[in-house]
Parts: sequence; structure tokens; C-alpha cells
Amino acid sequence: MAILGNIIKGVINLKDTLTSEVNHVEAQEMVLKHILEKAKNTQFGKAYNFESILNADDMPRAFAESVPYFDYHSLNDKWWYKLHEGQTDVTWPGSPSYFALSSGTTGKTSKRIPVTDDMIEAIRQSGIKQVFALKNFDLPADFFEKEIMMLGSSTDLEERHDHLEGEISGITASNIPSWFRGYYKPGEEIAKIDDWDDRVQHIAERAADWDIGALSGIPSWIELMLQKVIDFHKLDHIHDIWPNLQVYTSGGVAFGPYEKSFKALMGKPVTVIDTYLASEGYIATQVRPETDAMQLNTDHGIYFEFVPFQPEYINEDGSLTENAPAITLKDVKTNQDYVLIISTVSGAWRYLIGDTIEFTDTDRAEIKITGRTKFFLNTVGSQLSVNKMDAAMRELEEQFDMKIPEYTICAKRADDDEFYHFWYLGSDAKSKDSDALADALDNALKEANKNYKVARSKALHGVKVKVVSPDAFYDWNARNKKKGGQVKMERVMGEEKFSEWEDFIASV
Repeated sequence: MAILGNIIKGVINLKDTLTSEVNHVEAQEMVLKHILEKAKNTQFGKAYNFESILNADDMPRAFAESVPYFDYHSLNDKWWYKLHEGQTDVTWPGSPSYFALSSGTTGKTSKRIPVTDDMIEAIRQSGIKQVFALKNFDLPADFFEKEIMMLGSSTDLEERHDHLEGEISGITASNIPSWFRGYYKPGEEIAKIDDWDDRVQHIAERAADWDIGALSGIPSWIELMLQKVIDFHKLDHIHDIWPNLQVYTSGGVAFGPYEKSFKALMGKPVTVIDTYLASEGYIATQVRPETDAMQLNTDHGIYFEFVPFQPEYINEDGSLTENAPAITLKDVKTNQDYVLIISTVSGAWRYLIGDTIEFTDTDRAEIKITGRTKFFLNTVGSQLSVNKMDAAMRELEEQFDMKIPEYTICAKRADDDEFYHFWYLGSDAKSKDSDALADALDNALKEANKNYKVARSKALHGVKVKVVSPDAFYDWNARNKKKGGQVKMERVMGEEKFSEWEDFIASV
């Protein structure tokens, strides 16, 4: 009998009965007041007169009217650079204990995003919320006695001046509570290995020693790790070695593109729970099984605003126009894409995180990630967002009985001087009829997006498709950034980057 598991499950159930439902709108108002109050005497708070905003009749409106939008580069160039010069009380009281390194999906240069002790605590509270939400998934008691494989970046953080640096997954893993360390795999020693391939090799060698009940990590890297374990032990599927694996906590990107290839590695169904942990904070987590949407963490250190995702509000580089209107949680609607804006206990203010979301349930504050502002393909009016592209990939998988976990696209002129969408699909499918795939993809996008259909009748001349191994995408990331951790493939490339990509593909 799973005695410990029953105790843990009982505590989770008791916690749920004693906790009242969060009023997300009120929680957000309290978060805004808290972060303004705490930061009012910082350099940023004084520059933008937080004291006056706190005394305003309509605090959210006064905040939006007083503080401009920032992305990483503008906030770093105007404010965060001071932290690296040793200044304190810049955009948040004191100095950050950590900096999260993130190259995201674009560029080779890592961003250095402050992570304060207040943010570590906010992430911890959101993590506790996620654990208690497991009650809703009706998991058996023995699940709570199994080990959890958290595959992120290295926890061997680099010491720099008076702080530590690393990717957010490494920072959070290095701060796991002592009581959890017995459950945590691959364990501290392996987790500190910086080289991703070496770390995964060690995981494969030790895999039989562990009783893994849950996995956590970005889908593409989780799949590669699972395949390594399967190959190393000559297994049919991962459940041959981890028979009690019941839960996969996805994160970083939408799980949909990886669903088919992920299931192919399983021997039986696994509960998939989506989470949204970014370098800037723990944004949202799925809290119930009836939906794969995630609930915003409205009461743990992040204040959210939302800009309607419409072409007139988005500059070509993915930034927002100055007149782009922001609304708060109380005014959002379903079936509308929004650019996500956050202000946090790490001193990010009206910060463009780069993601677009839509609400599936406004009362529950539940969302889905729909894409990236920089990956919004609007060349010649096609207006394609990543969620539309992902949906088209699922149709191709179904129609051609293939798996397409990765893809990238560029809109550019071909040799005939006409505009085309050039697609590279990552798949190991034996049948690679590019013309048939291009026709099916074109038709799927026409059905899903009226703007794309109009563009195809005018300036957008057609679709061209090439199929390459998914390994090419992982090798591209390894060459340009680093394997594992928070690294994600760019879905849309500009012409210069796409030229580099095509040269890379030609060389492998």
C-alpha cells in the first residue's frame, strides 16, 4: 500500500477544501498595488512617479498612461545595464541574486534577465499551486511516491560578481526545497553537467536505477532524451524501463506539434500537463484535465496586460507601436489573440515578453499560447500566426501518416521574382512527396485563414516544401545556441537568417 502517497494525496485534497477560489481580477489589482508600492523608491519608480500612480483613482489606467512599453533591449539599454555596473535599487529594490540567460528563439547573444529573490519565491508559490492542482487529475496514490525527471539546463550556475547566472530551468532546479531532492532526478551531480549530450548519456546509463513517475521539460529535448534511453537499453518504448511513468509536464512551447512523436515513444497513455515558465517568470499552468489551456498565475508576482494582436499595433520587428492599447484581465475576451505584457517582482515593467495568447475561459483566466510576435508572418498580407501553422502541421500528419515535430518558414521572392512561402518540415517519414505536401499545406492554410486565402489569390504566388530530418533542427540549435534547456526553434525566419539555414542544411 502506498502509505506516503496516500498521505501526500490526502494533504493535497485537504488543502483544496480549505482554499477559496481565486478572484483573478481582484488578485491582479492587489499584485499591481504590491509591486508599485515595493518599487516606488527605486530609480525606475521615481522616474515614472509610482507614488502618484498609487494615489490615482484608476491605478491600472494611470500605470498604463505613465509607463511606456519595454522589450528586453529597451529595458536593458535604459535601466538594467546599471545592474551590471554595480548600481542598486534600479527597477526593483536591492540587487538580483541571479540573472537568467536566454537566447530564446532568435539570435546567438544571450539576454541577461534579472531574477530576484522575490521572483524565486513567486515561482515557488506557483509551483506549489501546480502540485496541488494534481488533485484534479485523479492520479493514484502511488504516483506521489515516484521520482520526477526534470530535464532543463545545467544547475552548475556561473558565479559573476555578486550574482549567479544560468538558464531559468537551471536556476529553479538549483532552488528546489530539500524535502523534494529525494524525488528529483537526474539528481544534483548529473544536473550540473554542462554538456547536454554528456548529461543525457549519464541519464541513459542510470535510467534503470530510477522509478520515474513524471517528466518535466521542453518537448523536443525530452523526446531526444527518451530516445537515447530507449536506444541505450534496446527497448521498444520508455515504459519498458519506467513502467510507472504517468505524467508529463510540458513547457516552453505548445505541446501540439510534438504530440504524435511523443506518443510514439510511450507504451501506454500519459497525462500531459502544460505549463508556461519563461525566463521572466512562471506565467501559467494547467490546473484541470477538461482542457489543455493554462491558468494565469494571477496572484504570484506578475501583473498582466494584453494588447489586441492586430497588424496595426505590431511593428515589423515584432515590437508594439506607441499607440497600441492595453487592457487588463477584467476586459479580455475569448477567441482573440493578445500580445502578452508583464510587470514583475524582478523589475520588468510593461515588458513585451514576445508571446501571443488567447483566452479560452475569462472567468478562470485560462489561456493558450498562440505564437510569437516575431513569428507573425504578414508578408503580402498572409497574416499567419504560429497556432495556424501548428494546426496545419497536425493536418499534414493526419493526411500523410507522418510525424512533423519541427518546422520553419520564410516568405521571400523566388527566382521568378514572385513571393512564395518556403517551408522546411522536420520528419523521418519515408514518403517525402514535396509537391503533394505543398498542395495539402496550401489548402489547409486557405481553409484556416481567410487573409491567407486572399493573399494567395494576389501577391503570394505559392508554397514550396522541403522535408529534412528533425535532427537538422536540433543540430542547428546546437550550432547557433546550445542544446537542451530553454532553447526553442524559430518558426519564422527573416531572409538573412533563412539563407544561413539553407546553407547549413546543404552542408549536413
